[in-house]
Amino acid sequence: MGVIAEVIVDVPTMQTDQPFTYLVPFTLEAELQVGMRVEVPFGKGDRHVQGFVVGLNDEAVQTEVQLKSIIRVLDLAPVVNQELLALADYMKTITYAFKITCLQTMLPSVMKAEYDKIIYPLKPAVETQAFFQEREMISWKEAESLGMVSQLMRWRKKKLVDIRYEVHTKNKVKTIRMVHSLLKEEQIEEEWGKLRQNAKKQKELLLCLSEVVKDEPLAYFKDKGISSTVLNQGKEKSWLRFEEVERYRDPYQHRSFEQTSALDLNQEQQFAVDQITTACQTQQEPIFLLEGITGSGKTEVYLQSIAEVLAAKKTAIMLVPEIALTPQMVERFKGRFGEAVAVLHSGLSQGEKYDEWRKIERNEAQVVVGARSAIFAPLENIGLIIIDEEHESSYKQDETPRYHARDLAIWRGKYHHCPVVLGSATPSLESRARAQKGVYQLLTLNKRAKSSAQLPVIDIVDMREEFQKHQASTFSSQLQEKIQDRLEKKEQTVLLLNRRGYSSFVMCRDCGFVLPCPNCDISLTLHMDSKSMRCHYCGHEEPIPHRCPNCGGNKIRYYGTGTQKVEEELQTLYPEARILRMDVDTTRKKGAHERILQKFGAKEADILLGTQMIAKGLDFPDVTLVGVLNADTSLNLPDFRSSEHTFQLLTQVSGRAGRAEKAGEVVIQTFNPEHYAIELVKEQNYERFYQKEMQVRHRGGYPPYYFTVKITTSHPEEQVAAKKIFQIGQLLKQTLSDQSLILGPTPSMILRVKNRYYYQLIIKYKYEPQLANVLDDILDKSQKEQRHGLFVAIDNEPLHFI
Repeated sequence: MGVIAEVIVDVPTMQTDQPFTYLVPFTLEAELQVGMRVEVPFGKGDRHVQGFVVGLNDEAVQTEVQLKSIIRVLDLAPVVNQELLALADYMKTITYAFKITCLQTMLPSVMKAEYDKIIYPLKPAVETQAFFQEREMISWKEAESLGMVSQLMRWRKKKLVDIRYEVHTKNKVKTIRMVHSLLKEEQIEEEWGKLRQNAKKQKELLLCLSEVVKDEPLAYFKDKGISSTVLNQGKEKSWLRFEEVERYRDPYQHRSFEQTSALDLNQEQQFAVDQITTACQTQQEPIFLLEGITGSGKTEVYLQSIAEVLAAKKTAIMLVPEIALTPQMVERFKGRFGEAVAVLHSGLSQGEKYDEWRKIERNEAQVVVGARSAIFAPLENIGLIIIDEEHESSYKQDETPRYHARDLAIWRGKYHHCPVVLGSATPSLESRARAQKGVYQLLTLNKRAKSSAQLPVIDIVDMREEFQKHQASTFSSQLQEKIQDRLEKKEQTVLLLNRRGYSSFVMCRDCGFVLPCPNCDISLTLHMDSKSMRCHYCGHEEPIPHRCPNCGGNKIRYYGTGTQKVEEELQTLYPEARILRMDVDTTRKKGAHERILQKFGAKEADILLGTQMIAKGLDFPDVTLVGVLNADTSLNLPDFRSSEHTFQLLTQVSGRAGRAEKAGEVVIQTFNPEHYAIELVKEQNYERFYQKEMQVRHRGGYPPYYFTVKITTSHPEEQVAAKKIFQIGQLLKQTLSDQSLILGPTPSMILRVKNRYYYQLIIKYKYEPQLANVLDDILDKSQKEQRHGLFVAIDNEPLHFI
């Protein structure tokens, strides 16, 4: 019968979450590989869909039905390798998602968009000359019409041709036009003799061509006064040809990175590096939890461990939280490993991401530094995977497939028989509990890397007393004095306020009306920079009201405190101070994050005011004061992890002070000074916090003592979403054992978002053999309802219950 292909089709439903069998056309038999994308007929009629080849079988398959054939192949080489195909199987199991969704998540966005595909020669060759003739490239459609796809696959294996994806938007492969001389020395003299006496420009071109020893860009000739018109004349006379040469878009091309060498390690750091590198060398796959206080030199441990991996001709992945991917982290890796580093994060343009991905795929980069999705980097022969700030919630994806990068890192570590390092000053309770049980191997760094650097002194200010003594202000008298002191000493201050915008909301003092979002059950936030009210959930924007829309009164007042308002207050208190603000609003433009930090690092500002994004990854020697304006922002949320998140955030931001020779101080303003999360930050005692929080979790029956699953239903009509979640709750009660607990169903904390109503329930369990089957059943039955706008989402081990 010929070769048979197993294809996962791009139809994400339960009924199609399995390979379908197709015949491979004879012309593709020798070249089709597992991991390539193909176009196949599917279902009734002329419907064509994309799919991934997940298996090939060259033995005759007996079947009663006539198999359909693959229509065409979409790639010259596999876009996912055998490892990533196996990872997709694991992902689909733990995230209750479809395999096709998992596979598409792994590809860079440029390959998911609409694109044209261009075939171009990598070097002149006799084999390819007749195909390309004088052309520099040929479209994929033309190659298909000529029946050349199989031949192109063979040429790509020989590195004679390659493919590039040209997206219909601006995200195209960047090329530079080069001039290639076709004349030898004696030919130049011969052509010179043919020219008229007054053909000065053409003579200048010939002179230039006699001097060049390699291909030069157009700019080279233009600098010598030779125009495009003259170059085109040279092309017509067969003196030269133009060649489009690909150039990577380097997001750091305008920056030079000073090369650094390994620093001397203290005893704790050296022990950690030895443990990690020994595991790398012996191809063991332990999971290390590197618990190190802020400023203890965890990054240097990462760098020296990766250096050992590279020396062994292996590769490494370094994951960082998106907001912590600061220029400083990139600088340290580029400074140590240079061109071997590829960077993947959301601050890059589509084209830059695509070029970085291709550097990895072509084995031109050995170290990948990036955010969550960098865990899918197509590296081979991985020797080490590191997750910095492993407690960060940004490692969990909020959309389907709802994977946690840590789980996938551990899977890839086992696949490559290499260690995984989870680093943090404040590990998640789940990770620390696993270390206590011996599932993870604990490594500790209890001293700051620089012997002269000491942990900062932390003062807790009770804002209840402060409000009784003084008129209400964002800044306590103690913090005001310390900021003034730093200004006089020419030292720097970092201030954390965990809320962006100007004020939390506007309210009418006459009738109590708060301006709501028309699409979500939440109030609009005031933004003075755009002179508008904005919803942080759906993006709705409208003008600031001057009169109450409800009663018509003019007593509209702003309540709450945002970063913009605090910036104004700071400027009033300290007119001479140079202030930089860093929040989502000031970092919208590409490169803004980096520019703000460069200014602060160059001491062009005295005070850096920001949201959570300033809490980690910053290392400035002149920062000697850190102020937390309201420590209770996340403490009062109805979430069992609120204490843990508060302790982690305060510890991280406190660690920005006193990282060099100058001593550091931290002032934490709070209305809950007696809360154990606040008190233990002052002591900077993670271990005591861990013990205390574990007791609280044990009494409440929460992770890590229980596993959890969150099921959410949503629909434009509240009644439909509510009815569905209650049906699911009833099914679970009938199916699961008495050992499992079901919390809810309840409306979500914010009932309506983007004109959809949300209801949820939580399953808590220690061992529940029926759970996977019943969740698969719920997912299966929800497929038909999706067509009518009713969505059911399953989140395994959610990080947030609200």
